[in-house]
Amino acid sequence: MNALDAIDRLILAELQSDGRLTNQELADRVGLSPSPCLRRVRRLEDAGVISGYRAVVSPKAVDLEITAFVRLRLASHEGSTVDAVEERLRAIPWIVEAHLLAGDWDYLVRVVTPGFDEYERLLREHLRAIPSLSSIDTTFAFGVTKPLSPLPIHRDVAVRAP
Repeated sequence: MNALDAIDRLILAELQSDGRLTNQELADRVGLSPSPCLRRVRRLEDAGVISGYRAVVSPKAVDLEITAFVRLRLASHEGSTVDAVEERLRAIPWIVEAHLLAGDWDYLVRVVTPGFDEYERLLREHLRAIPSLSSIDTTFAFGVTKPLSPLPIHRDVAVRAP
């Protein structure tokens, strides 16, 4: 896909803020008529720039009270080992994000569970059962300072001191 122009970036910003906008509402917000707006959205979807749409659900509203960030270190970095670890991480429903890292740790995973008992069960039955892990380090989050936010895709976004 060619570089994103200013209208594409506006479309992305609006959809990140409200993915339920109708095409007419989106077109009005970005200054296009509905047909060209829809064509641009479809082009962004087809190119993989827009990878999906989903609802953001409050973990506490669905009784997921515990959020933990877990750092994992591998004993081996062979290709088959890494593939097996990543397959296991993707299969654990309590793991809602997993990131491959550079540095002292190999993975950072975000885990949500209803309580500490369930987290302990996850640790004992799933994470410690991954044979190639050499270290597991957990940090529990007590609150959210900044929730998942839209990507800063505007070129004019600057970091400003408070």
